[in-house]
Amino acid sequence: MATMRDIAKAAGVSPATVSRVLNHDPTISVTTATKLRILNVAEELEYVKKNGRKASAKERLNIAIVDWYSEADLAEDPYYLYLMTAVEKYCASQNINTFRVVNVNGVYRNSVDLKVDGMIAIGRFLISEVEQLSKITSNIIFLDSSPDEERFDSIMVNTKLGTKQALDYLFSLGHRKIAFIGGEVVGNNREKTLDSRKDMFVSYMRDHQIDVSDLVFEGSRLSFTEGSRMTQELLNRHKDLPTAIFAANDNVATGVLTTLSMNGIKVPSQISLVGFNNLASVKFLNPPLTTVNIPIDYISEVAVSTLQKNIDRTVQNTLSMYVSTQLKIRKSCAEPRTNS
Repeated sequence: MATMRDIAKAAGVSPATVSRVLNHDPTISVTTATKLRILNVAEELEYVKKNGRKASAKERLNIAIVDWYSEADLAEDPYYLYLMTAVEKYCASQNINTFRVVNVNGVYRNSVDLKVDGMIAIGRFLISEVEQLSKITSNIIFLDSSPDEERFDSIMVNTKLGTKQALDYLFSLGHRKIAFIGGEVVGNNREKTLDSRKDMFVSYMRDHQIDVSDLVFEGSRLSFTEGSRMTQELLNRHKDLPTAIFAANDNVATGVLTTLSMNGIKVPSQISLVGFNNLASVKFLNPPLTTVNIPIDYISEVAVSTLQKNIDRTVQNTLSMYVSTQLKIRKSCAEPRTNS
């Protein structure tokens, strides 16, 4: 019977590397090609683990990915597309198969005929949809929602912390007249709910004894189009403009920036602007956007690691995690014009 030393010699690696690859160690740092070489050698030598399971390329974990947005929605708001891509890239680096679960006329179906070891559900799902997904596998982790904390793991972003970070920065520059531009959002089960960023904005300003009742603008959704429309409404309503704008996400912020430019208002010399999400594209705006960064790569790694740990676990203890944010400072903010 072949040993790990035999595999290591044939694959040109150390026995320790062989052990970590065959045991799917998520922290190992070797190339995908090396992992495949080790698995192929193990297959050829018919290596068998102590638990009797044969280690081969067929043992690669199969993780399903499902998202809630339509293609049109993803084109308008690419945040979930970035998150999905990050998940797929990390799985590839860990030698894990990924495939999509798709919604066909209201019914979720696997796109391939493979055993599902776990599922990553990205976005917000109806209770009826959650029940459908749970029939495919009970090992599900939800990203950006937590539809049932007793049954499923979840990872969410601490949006209140991100809002506080943005406002703390604007206050440090001297801004006090700050507007909020956002849009309607939905909760864990797609019910309409209060945006935690708006809630934190209002609370923060109230704590500083600043009335923002006429400086909160909400469109029908968080999008470039609504961000642009709400900005024009702000300009039409206020002759004495705010010195800064906090946008609920980067798509809204891009709409804000475009409309301000069309009206001859310069960022940041006349109005400072902060976004939320730190999409890859916003560093190429003019000026590059200061925004709240969501650690998408970290979220992806934790999600996959959690699924891996759950596969052989007999006692179910769910995890509900809030991921912290950091402010990415670029060129879209300056001291208020009255202080220049």
